Amino acid sequence: MKYQNLLSEFESNLEQLESGNEDILYIAESGIAHVEKCIKRLQLEITRKQFSSLNDEIYFFKHIKPQIFSKLIYYVKLFNIESKRPRNSANNQIKYFNAQIEKLQAYFSDNLEFYNYYRRGATSLDDKYFVRGNSDLRLPPESLHFLIDDQFSTCQDSTVATIMAYDMLIVYLQQEIDKIKTNMDNLNHNSIERPSRLFWTGSKTDLIELIYALHSSNVINSGTVDIKQLASHFEYMYNIDLGNYYHTFIEIRSRKNSKTKFLDKLIELLNQRMETLDE
Repeated sequence: MKYQNLLSEFESNLEQLESGNEDILYIAESGIAHVEKCIKRLQLEITRKQFSSLNDEIYFFKHIKPQIFSKLIYYVKLFNIESKRPRNSANNQIKYFNAQIEKLQAYFSDNLEFYNYYRRGATSLDDKYFVRGNSDLRLPPESLHFLIDDQFSTCQDSTVATIMAYDMLIVYLQQEIDKIKTNMDNLNHNSIERPSRLFWTGSKTDLIELIYALHSSNVINSGTVDIKQLASHFEYMYNIDLGNYYHTFIEIRSRKNSKTKFLDKLIELLNQRMETLDE
């Protein structure tokens, strides 16, 4: 099996997913589905074949599988972190992200011996760590039990994947902290607007339906604004906390009748108004 071709295709698909201006929860959820499919395909290939040599087996479980498996751990953790992200203030978001970074870094300390072995590029214990059949099989930190197969796992390949995933998460969280701080600095340097005196008095679900409709139309910033920015703008303008709007959108999508109930109502009311004025 040509691992490089598989990895190139895998990375290309994820880059295409992440390059879109979609909500981070959508990216994480879609990423999980894509990575799971890739891992199952790879698992099927490996359990059907024999490695040509011990070095080939070590290379696969030390370098190939962790590159893919790490993305699954990354997206699962990212979804959990972002779905619980505070929305009440920038300072609380920074505090929350810093706490998450500390938790991720604690994993490195808890696995310090292997962490140092991996970081310094050591190879002396590779035949113990990355060859199937050795004891002390380590389960990954997420609920991914369906991937634990003694023909597709070694005692440390999931640890390598976790280290890689946590490295990516720390970079992401630090970037989010930097973005928040930059936005705070910009607000401090510009004249601070008075809070809006407008209040959304309809349901949150209706407003979320409207926001997603506007986002889908690409009429704001030529479609370059992401859903998070748009939702935050409406929250500020109409003094409302939309909560987990992504999950509300999932509920809207699952409606049995019209999925665009509020938009349908707006069309009906506008037509009635114009008909009344024409009389």
